[in-house]
Amino acid sequence: MMRRPQNYGYEPLAQNPGDLESENDRLAEELKGKISNLKSLTIDIGNEVRYQDKILNDMDDDMSRTGSFMGNTIGKVLRLSKRGRGYTCYMLLFALLVFFILYLYIKLR
Repeated sequence: MMRRPQNYGYEPLAQNPGDLESENDRLAEELKGKISNLKSLTIDIGNEVRYQDKILNDMDDDMSRTGSFMGNTIGKVLRLSKRGRGYTCYMLLFALLVFFILYLYIKLR
């Protein structure tokens, strides 16, 4: 069985009507402060969401441009390889040479 505190977080209100009014005013001011903090927080969240959305849209545009550029480049390489088999061999040897040079550079660095 779970034991609960005796007052359940409840504090009896003052019996004097003037005290009740001042207590209500104090609580209303606290509530206004909390609402003000929440409002500024939601404005900041909205600004951050708009900023992140702009960044994502820019990134999407960059990826689209890169994809079309790569597609064009691959298309050109395929057309070049269909023209003659000798060029394909030279391209393969050139790529192997570049990778070998990069390997040596990384290994000896």
